[in-house]
Amino acid sequence: MAKTGPVGVGIIGAGVISKTYLENLNSFADTRVVAIGDIVTEAAESRAKEFDVPAYGAIDAVLKNDDVEIVVNLTTPAAHVEVATAAILAGKHVWNEKPLSLDRESGGKLLAAAESAGLRVGCAPDTFLGAGLQSARKIIDSGAIGTPLTALVLMQSPGPESWHPNPAFLFQEGAGPLFDIGPYYLTALVQSFGPVASIASLGSKSREQRVIGSGPKAGEKFDVTVPTHVGSLARFESGQSFQSIFSFDSAVRRTLLEINGTEGTLLMPDPNTFAGEIKVRRPAGEDWELLETTTELSSRGTGVLDMARAIREDRPHRAQGALAYHVLDIMVSASESMETSEFVKVQSTVERAEPLPDDWDPKAATV
Repeated sequence: MAKTGPVGVGIIGAGVISKTYLENLNSFADTRVVAIGDIVTEAAESRAKEFDVPAYGAIDAVLKNDDVEIVVNLTTPAAHVEVATAAILAGKHVWNEKPLSLDRESGGKLLAAAESAGLRVGCAPDTFLGAGLQSARKIIDSGAIGTPLTALVLMQSPGPESWHPNPAFLFQEGAGPLFDIGPYYLTALVQSFGPVASIASLGSKSREQRVIGSGPKAGEKFDVTVPTHVGSLARFESGQSFQSIFSFDSAVRRTLLEINGTEGTLLMPDPNTFAGEIKVRRPAGEDWELLETTTELSSRGTGVLDMARAIREDRPHRAQGALAYHVLDIMVSASESMETSEFVKVQSTVERAEPLPDDWDPKAATV
């Protein structure tokens, strides 16, 4: 007999981002956080007491908990596959923070293990399920800017070490601006244009070490092991193209996602958010026209909610592992291009996720 009622969620990883997930997943009627685990058990205990989570401790407090149906994996990128695989072996569906993995092989093995076990893999980012990008996609699909032709992406900042209390992992394998921020923009682009076919990239690193700017480790230096500025040119399977810059080396803070069509240019909300303004500029126009101001209905954890409802309704969830794998493939291909100075073919493909229904309500009790 199929289960009914709220879906039990267990969180592994009690770091900075866990607070947002806990706030949201505990606010949805269709999910309930029943356990939290971390290799630092004191951190798990602190979060559990802060949010009235009944079970906490080491990772097994989640994996061995019969009430947990979905494991939300908030560990560092290097641990994503190991922890997600452990969740699959424990008979749990799994939601990974991005990226899905650090390489194609381990990401593919994770998806294969889940398929063999009859379990689901979901993966951040889920910002494309926010009101901002959902509305922007519907505007594009309606033909409001004609046929989409090209896209321009800019994400520039001095880097997260000024505010993050433990930023070293963000400058190591599996992170940097490409792997840490890139998934938001690349997922939005795939939802707008479809899968990417090939990419060429150049990368650079402004300095070998950085300094933690806040928290108990302020003043400590750490090594930078990945490019901190990545510029790319890519072609979609449909023939359109995009150019992008992802940088932690800029004194100018800038986020931009523009889609150029035959009848105008659409300025989309920041893909690292769940809402915002959507504007259009026509070829003969002198200024931007505001099309819509969207309001955030929910934030991080929205994809987990959709996955939970999909489990109960026996339908596909939207932020699927296959989508995350394709985005990973794009980023790995970009990294390979930096080494070869050539265009690299993206090996995977994926279908665009179905848009959310117009009456979608994250707060409603549906299961």
